[in-house]
Amino acid sequence: MEAYIKAISYYLPERVVTNEELVQEFPEWSVEKVAQKIGVDSRHLAADNETAGDMAEKAARKLFEEYQVDPKSIDFLMLCTQSPDYFLPSTACILQDRLGIPTSAGAFDYNLGCSGCVYGMAMAKGLISAGIAKTILLLTAETYNKYLHPLDKSNRSIFGDGAAACLISTDGFAKIGEFSLGTDGSGANNLIVKSGSARCKNVTGKFEEDEEGHIWYDDYLYMNGGKIFNFTLEAVPIMMNEILEKNHLQREQIDYYVFHQANKFMLDTIRKVCVIPKDKFYINLSTTGNTVSSTVFIGLKDCIESGNIKSGDKVMITGFGVGLSWGGTILLF
Repeated sequence: MEAYIKAISYYLPERVVTNEELVQEFPEWSVEKVAQKIGVDSRHLAADNETAGDMAEKAARKLFEEYQVDPKSIDFLMLCTQSPDYFLPSTACILQDRLGIPTSAGAFDYNLGCSGCVYGMAMAKGLISAGIAKTILLLTAETYNKYLHPLDKSNRSIFGDGAAACLISTDGFAKIGEFSLGTDGSGANNLIVKSGSARCKNVTGKFEEDEEGHIWYDDYLYMNGGKIFNFTLEAVPIMMNEILEKNHLQREQIDYYVFHQANKFMLDTIRKVCVIPKDKFYINLSTTGNTVSSTVFIGLKDCIESGNIKSGDKVMITGFGVGLSWGGTILLF
């Protein structure tokens, strides 16, 4: 049985931090430098008492309202997050109750970042193909800003908080194609929060300087930008070719590309290396920043509403990053 996207919505927190506010804390930077290199003018931050679960609930309720979806029609719920409300239970179980989804529905969290929405779509397609579920609510939500050190100007300029909701069913407006997925756990330390979980439960207060001159704090999110950049340039071109091959398509048949919105410099480089026409390639981090697992859904929603994606289009989507992990597929609109 085929799987389709039936609805997409997203939620961004009320609090907005502009580049002007950031450079007041880091006067060695400029508003123009942040905008040009990273492509972000402002980003949304979750409130102190606002969790990934809260944001996922708001994204889901927006989807219900916008598409007149009855929560009782949902028979499976998945939440992609690396900032769950609790170690246990799964935040998805809590959301099942809060959203009024039947107790007969399956629900679970899965811990994945920038490729998370693609992996969720692959799992949803598998559940539908196996006859396990017919209407799946896939939620993505992240509050990375709660993991960032106050002096980490690089990551504070890149990341924004947000959540998205995608309904995947046996019918809809975009047919989900075949997937290319990959993992390289040898690069796990290149994007990590070391303390706070089972391997290192207590905060350590330790930090060191990496080869790029960035401070690696055990107790906060660390990203080795150079190594993540190099990994992306190696993995994405291979993944693109695999996606085309698995979906029996040629590059010239792709109408539009919506890739994970990591940062403008990385996306510009990927586009050039992969020889993708600029008018077919989505880049829009300006008012959201990098929202991790939600960037692709936010991009798809915006492109549908703006008319950049229309009926009959073949759209390639990809995610890549923390894990290290990557994935992509074709959507047939």
